[in-house]
Amino acid sequence: MTSLRIQNVIAQFESLSPQSVNQLTNLYASDAAFKDPFNEVRGHNAIKHIFLHMFNQVNNPRFVIKSVLENDQHASLTWEFEFQFKSSPNQSELIKGCTWFTFNQQDLIIEHRDYWDAAEELYEKLPLIGGLMRWLKKRAKH
Repeated sequence: MTSLRIQNVIAQFESLSPQSVNQLTNLYASDAAFKDPFNEVRGHNAIKHIFLHMFNQVNNPRFVIKSVLENDQHASLTWEFEFQFKSSPNQSELIKGCTWFTFNQQDLIIEHRDYWDAAEELYEKLPLIGGLMRWLKKRAKH
């Protein structure tokens, strides 16, 4: 059974919208660290900027949490991120990843680390660089 703290995190991420980003940052300590393949930031304003930027970059972004593991201070969520590129609004894309959270004594997130393969999950889907990435991947297998 997942804790109330994780249930709140899941609810916030699965219903995330530009209007709810402020609520999301309430789950984080004021000096929380966030890192993913493109960003490494600290603090509410920087974390808020990451998520608001996501809404500017893609259409209809949506997180679907697939599994949860947790203990006293840590939790790991596997997820799927569904979206459409602004240049291809009729084609849905999917990125699969995992998030590692560390919580403080007040159950606030102090570390948020996203793990996903940017090359496979994103770059290969881009119009120009995608062909190059697929070619490099094929060459590396031989």
